[in-house]
Amino acid sequence: MNLLVAAGVVVLVTAVAVAAMLLVRRRAPEGSYFSDGDRASGVFGVLATGFSVLLGFIIFLAFSSYDDSRTGAETEATIVAQQVQTAQFFPGDTAAQLTGDLTCYARYVVGPEWDAQANGSLGDNVNPWGVAMFKTISAVHPRGDTEQSAYDRWMDQTANREQARIDRVHGAEGILPLPLWVALFAICLVIFAYMLFFADPAEGAVTQGVLMGSVTVVISLLMMLLVFFNHAHGDGVGSLRPTAMERTIRLIDTQTRLAGITVTAPCDDRGLPH
Repeated sequence: MNLLVAAGVVVLVTAVAVAAMLLVRRRAPEGSYFSDGDRASGVFGVLATGFSVLLGFIIFLAFSSYDDSRTGAETEATIVAQQVQTAQFFPGDTAAQLTGDLTCYARYVVGPEWDAQANGSLGDNVNPWGVAMFKTISAVHPRGDTEQSAYDRWMDQTANREQARIDRVHGAEGILPLPLWVALFAICLVIFAYMLFFADPAEGAVTQGVLMGSVTVVISLLMMLLVFFNHAHGDGVGSLRPTAMERTIRLIDTQTRLAGITVTAPCDDRGLPH
């Protein structure tokens, strides 16, 4: 999320709310529209408590999804690096092909796949290099205990990598359904309208502005936080980035160079086929 945009939204919403309060205050009766302030405050407490509990619970779930995506990205990157090592126990041509495909897989995650996550267009698309590795390993017939062990290990790592990828991408298109957003905004409007009934010309304009502004700022910030967690991939501050997979790409280059292995990746730097 862009912090400047978020701050601008909060300031704009707060300014509108304060202006509405001061406008209503001009014609409001002294002591506010409520004849019993204590009872009105009690009702507002119920509204605010119900909203804060609901919003807090949703933010907790959204943060859990955010953390799952971050953990999935790190786990996926770690498994890709491990599979490069496992691939070296296969016959020469197979090892070279799998290593190249893994390199392209990592580049594709950092490039087109992460861009699609950021703009919410990933959908059900798959990483094409995962398909390429499946075709390659399907043609392998292990010979000897070493190759059989490597084959079994590869299949386990593939299953774990695919699960980690699911964890990474599951919230890319937003985790909160539309009815929930509608309910949250409806409650916000109810609280805003209720606050206007506290308009009191007997109190100073600054006091009335602070009364409305403080409530609006808190609610706006919480809603902005929820928007951030609902779309956590991108370039903004705190957004999820493919840092772990970028580190894995560098690690693959270092490992293969130190081991004297020549890797010919069948893709460009963004993981697109040549």
